[in-house]
Amino acid sequence: MALEDNLCTLVPYFTVQDGKLEDFKALGEQMVERTRGEKECVFYGFSFSGQRAFCREGYTSAGGILAHLENVDALLKQALAIASLDSLEVHAPASEVEKLLEPLAALNPVYFTMETGFRN
Repeated sequence: MALEDNLCTLVPYFTVQDGKLEDFKALGEQMVERTRGEKECVFYGFSFSGQRAFCREGYTSAGGILAHLENVDALLKQALAIASLDSLEVHAPASEVEKLLEPLAALNPVYFTMETGFRN
């Protein structure tokens, strides 16, 4: 039976500085380990294409996103010292997007409002 898709996803893309890819991957592994215990995290992981990195992450609510960002704050700051955040998207139901507008304003994300969909 399919469920309404009300997950909140972050879609960050990074470009890692030359010579720093292994350092970034090591930080990514630390973030994965730190994220494992987050109750609202549904999925989380990194993928790579050359110097580009993508973090695939989904949460059950906007609160889950905010808790995650607090949890990995120190590691994320280290990652941003060796990589640029090229873009950040947030995909979520309108009620959850509203909760993220102010707290994420400094990251300048593009918001996509989830209107139709399902998940199994």
